Amino acid sequence: MTKLLLIEASPRGQHSVSRNMARRFVRDWLAAHPDGEVIERDLMDAGLQFVSAAWLQAYFTPAQQHSPEMANELQLSNELVAELLAADHIVIATPVYNYNVPAVLKAWIDHVVRKGLTLGFDGRGLVTGKKATVLIASGGIYTEGSPIQNRDIATHYLRLVLGVIGISDVTFVAGGGAKAVDLGEASMEGFVEKLGADIKRAASM
Repeated sequence: MTKLLLIEASPRGQHSVSRNMARRFVRDWLAAHPDGEVIERDLMDAGLQFVSAAWLQAYFTPAQQHSPEMANELQLSNELVAELLAADHIVIATPVYNYNVPAVLKAWIDHVVRKGLTLGFDGRGLVTGKKATVLIASGGIYTEGSPIQNRDIATHYLRLVLGVIGISDVTFVAGGGAKAVDLGEASMEGFVEKLGADIKRAASM
């Protein structure tokens, strides 16, 4: 069974453009993979903590030497890594805050980039044979030809970190100009519909 892992990072619920893009993607993906399974991980409800001294101590201690407290520190991280490794296709739906990803998505990345699990001790990525799609909603437009294209930190960062863990087959769907929805200049449905062809193409790959 083909598995899709959906990672969502927006705090805005139904008012989130990236979440609405994700709903459209899942619909199209299930149409293309009727026997597929979708695993949803809402980072706003995941109880993610930023990396702490206790977490790092557990991370750098061999598993066979873990105390119960150390094992507890890494429990959620281990679950997130297992979800990632079990998926065939990873979808990250995220807004852009101040040109980069939200802190909660950075926290997820810090929990899943793990030496010996997703990253080899030789620096090679271990998450191979998978594809990823990144659905980005941003107030600004950063696509090629934009005068602020050089501010597109989120896309470059996510491509880099996915490549580091071994995922090189990455498709981006850029929902630039999403502030039009908040300003009432475009409806949510209309905005997402304009991205429909790109979303469907990514979901059908």
